[in-house]
Amino acid sequence: MVQETTFNNGVRLVTQQVPGMHTITLGIWVANGARQEQPSISGVAHFIEHLLFKGTERRNARQISREIDSLGGILNAFTGHEYVCYYAKALTRFLPQVSDILSDMFLNSIFPAEEIEKERNVVLQEIKMRDDTPEEAIHDRFHLSFWQGHPLGHAILGSTETISAISREAIVAHKQQWYRPSEIVIAAAGGVEHQQLVDLLEGPFSALSPGEPRRETGSCSRPSKGRVVELSERDLEQTLICLGTDGLPHTDPGRYALVVLNTILGGGMSSRLFQEIREKRGLAYSVYSYLSSYSDAGALTVYAGTDRGRSCEAVKIVLAEMGRLRDELVAEDELNAAREQIKGKILMSLESSDSYMSRLARSYLYYGRYQPLEELMAGFDAVSAVDLQQLAGRLFQDSSLNVQVMGKVDPTCFTTNRELISL
Repeated sequence: MVQETTFNNGVRLVTQQVPGMHTITLGIWVANGARQEQPSISGVAHFIEHLLFKGTERRNARQISREIDSLGGILNAFTGHEYVCYYAKALTRFLPQVSDILSDMFLNSIFPAEEIEKERNVVLQEIKMRDDTPEEAIHDRFHLSFWQGHPLGHAILGSTETISAISREAIVAHKQQWYRPSEIVIAAAGGVEHQQLVDLLEGPFSALSPGEPRRETGSCSRPSKGRVVELSERDLEQTLICLGTDGLPHTDPGRYALVVLNTILGGGMSSRLFQEIREKRGLAYSVYSYLSSYSDAGALTVYAGTDRGRSCEAVKIVLAEMGRLRDELVAEDELNAAREQIKGKILMSLESSDSYMSRLARSYLYYGRYQPLEELMAGFDAVSAVDLQQLAGRLFQDSSLNVQVMGKVDPTCFTTNRELISL
């Protein structure tokens, strides 16, 4: 059962009670992330996420971690381009303690100067770890190029230069500007009583000043630059490839078809890319495709790691499979298998309160309401082979093709004959 309460200042609290579940996951979501940052403070949203664990007027950082550990609970957070989430999971009977710890962190963090400097070094190490991990670095490079000139291309962690320069004043100002009641969704799922949570949180969160109404994010108009092929020479054992095209926003009517299309292309062991590139030809150990969807835009990206001498062959296979999806109807048995794979993964994911909580929160963030499972399943069941072909024709075009190559680059493919990289 899903219930919703909106506090007087605009904070929304939504709960989903799951019968028989003995845990509860409580998440505080802010509908702003890296996308709202100015370039000079890129990474500040993620930096703030770290700092909210570093002390309040009532608890220092060690006390926060000891209290949640004493409950056998989990306390964590994550930052995306369009939201930040702080969450805790524990046994249902500990809801009062969990809600107190989480709300205290969210509302009363004091950003001690010495903790900022310590955590600044932690984030700088995280950035170095990302840059030292080619499999991560190439995805950041792809998004920077694909969304060139738009905040969606910013690295969530920021850069060494921006993190080193961000002041305490800038951190506090960013939190005050963007952590407004109209942007906050509190979501809880599992063995939760809605009214109990209202009683626990309405007082603390109602004290927030209403501030400005929810801001609409400016539309993302990604420049159409035609085909892009960019190379990054690094001394690696493999040549890494990220190849992507336009995707769809979260709320686009074609979103169900897009998920099915991605599943067939590279979404699992039975996908076309896995079977053709790994199983049939042994070109790669890791090959897959994934979706990045936002409120007004999206991307479909393929990743593969292979030998330098066969990297061009791998790219041609990816483009050929995209072309097949655009030019040929998918067989009914392949379509049915993809549908069942998607539905099965969704249902299996809902065996934990944190999965329920995340799905509930994202429903409210992107659709403004709860999206029942029945509606979701019906959306996938309605996808036809014609829908897939039409969507592939819409998305798989040279004008949106972006190819990033990292490692030891084959010049005969990626330098002298770039016209071979074409849909």
